[in-house]
Amino acid sequence: QVQLVESGGGLVQAGGSLRLSCAASGRTVSSSAMGWFRQAPGKEREFVAAVAPVSWIGSRPWYSDSVKVRFTISRDNAKNTLYLQMNNLKPPDTAVYYCAADVAIKPGREIEDAAFWGQGTQVTVSS
Repeated sequence: QVQLVESGGGLVQAGGSLRLSCAASGRTVSSSAMGWFRQAPGKEREFVAAVAPVSWIGSRPWYSDSVKVRFTISRDNAKNTLYLQMNNLKPPDTAVYYCAADVAIKPGREIEDAAFWGQGTQVTVSS
């Protein structure tokens, strides 16, 4: 059974930073395509960032244009945990953030789906 448990969300002022964590069980973060998605009120879920399994030698993380440069995805294989460092947060970043495993990464296609999801953690950025 795959379980993904997010933590680290909260309320932060614009320009601030947060680090989200996703503790995984039933899946090894190093051998899975892992990612973060978010959903704002009244909007569809959108892709934020993803990282390929370590077996994809030479691959680099993927980011949506709206978070590129400001957000960094990483993982700690020893802790089997995925992270999302979010800097220079803006009010439009306000959303529920979801950790995902077995993210569907296909050449030339948008990253839109995953097989397993966490319960989500709320991030609110005030102006």
